[in-house]
Amino acid sequence: MPRAGRLKPLVAAAWVAGAAALVVVNFAAVSLGREHAWLAALDLVVDLGVIGAGLAYVLRQGTRVEARTARMQAVIDESHAQLAAIVESAMDAIITVDREQRIVLFNRAAQALFGCPRDDALGARLDRFIPARFRDAHRAHIERFGQTGETRRRMGPDMLLWALRADGTEFPIEASISQVGAPDERLFTVILRDITLRKQAEDALKRQQAELRELSARMLEAREDEKTVIARELHDELGQLLTALKMDLAWLRERIPDGEVADRARQMGGALDRTVTSVRRIAADLRPLMLDDLGLADAVSWLVEDFAQRSGVACKLDKPPEGALDGVERSVATAIYRALQESLTNVARHAAARHAWIHLAVEDGGLRLEVEDDGRGISPEAAANPRSLGLKGMRERMSYLGGTVEVARATRGGTRVHVRAPLHPTPARTEP
Repeated sequence: MPRAGRLKPLVAAAWVAGAAALVVVNFAAVSLGREHAWLAALDLVVDLGVIGAGLAYVLRQGTRVEARTARMQAVIDESHAQLAAIVESAMDAIITVDREQRIVLFNRAAQALFGCPRDDALGARLDRFIPARFRDAHRAHIERFGQTGETRRRMGPDMLLWALRADGTEFPIEASISQVGAPDERLFTVILRDITLRKQAEDALKRQQAELRELSARMLEAREDEKTVIARELHDELGQLLTALKMDLAWLRERIPDGEVADRARQMGGALDRTVTSVRRIAADLRPLMLDDLGLADAVSWLVEDFAQRSGVACKLDKPPEGALDGVERSVATAIYRALQESLTNVARHAAARHAWIHLAVEDGGLRLEVEDDGRGISPEAAANPRSLGLKGMRERMSYLGGTVEVARATRGGTRVHVRAPLHPTPARTEP
C-alpha cells in the first residue's frame, strides 16, 4: 500500500479520538463540575489537535512522495520502453544469456538472422545456435570472460567465428560480448552480425591476388628463361664470333708494317677488346651462367667482387662454408641472386655509401640474406613507394616462394635489406 494510503487510517483514528474526548468532557462536567471539565477537555483537545496537524502534514508529504514516486516510475517505464525499442530496431542481432547460458533476450534481428521465433529461443541454451565442434570452446570463453572482470570484448579477434541457423546451415559472424550484474546474477550480451558476403568478397580478393601473384611468378620465370637463352647466345654465338675476329685481327697486325694502317689496327683491337668485355657484362647481367654451372655461392662471390670493382664501394662478404648451398633449388637461387643484385644496384645509385656488408647464411630451413650499407639511408616513404619497382619485384618473388623482404634503416645509418627464403619452397597454386 502507498505511504499516503497507510496514513489515512491514522487520521481517521485521530478524529475518532476527538469525538471520544467530547464524551469524556460531558462525563467530567457531571462528575467534576463544568469549569474543571472544560479545562481538562481543553488540554486534551490541544493534544489531539497537535497530533492531527502532524498527521495531516505527514499525509501531505506522503502524497507528494507518492506523486514523485509515480513520476519516477513513469520515467523508468518510458526509459525501459525506449531501450526495448532500440534493441528491437537494431540492425545487428542482440542476444543476452544468464550464467547458465540460457537466452533471456532475443531481438528481432536475431530472429531473422537465425530463422528462429523468439518464443522458441527464450529459455533455450545458446548452444543451439553454435556448431557442435565449437560449443565447448565457446562455453570456456564465456567462463573466462566472466572471471576477467572486463565489461566488453571482441570475440575471436584472431579467428573466424561460425554460427548455426535453425535449419542447420552454418555462416560466418563477427561478435562482441559484454557483461553486467553481480557474479551470482551476471548477464552476458552478445552483439553479432552475418559476414557471409564480406567473407565471400575477401575470399574472392584473396583468390585474385593469388592468381596475380602466380601470374607474376610465371612471368618472372619466363623472363628468367628468356634471359638465360639470350645470355647463352651472347656468350656462345656472339662471344665466339668476337673471339675469332680478335684472333684474325691479331694475325693481320703481325703482318702489317708499322705505319698508319698498323695504328688503325691497334685501335680496332682495343675497340674489339672493349666489345668483348661489354658482351660478357651484358650476358652476366642477363643471367650469370655460373649461377647454373657453379652454383649460388660462386655466383654471389663473383657479383660482389664485380660490384666492388665497378662502383668503388668496399664490400665485405660473409657466406656459408663450401657445400652448404649445394642443392638449393633453382628458383630460390635465382630469387636470392636477384635480390642481392637489386640491393647492390640501389647502394650504387642512391646510398652514396663507402662500405657495404653482405651476409648470406643457411638457418632454420631457409636462406637469409642481409645487405647493409653506411650511406644516407632510406626513408619509410621511399621503402613503401609503389613506384619502387625493384623492391616490389623482390617482394613478389619472395612472397611467391613463401619468403619475406624487409627494408629499413641500418644501425650504421644506412639501409638494411633483410631477405628470407625457404630452401624448399611450396608456392600456393590456385585452382584452374
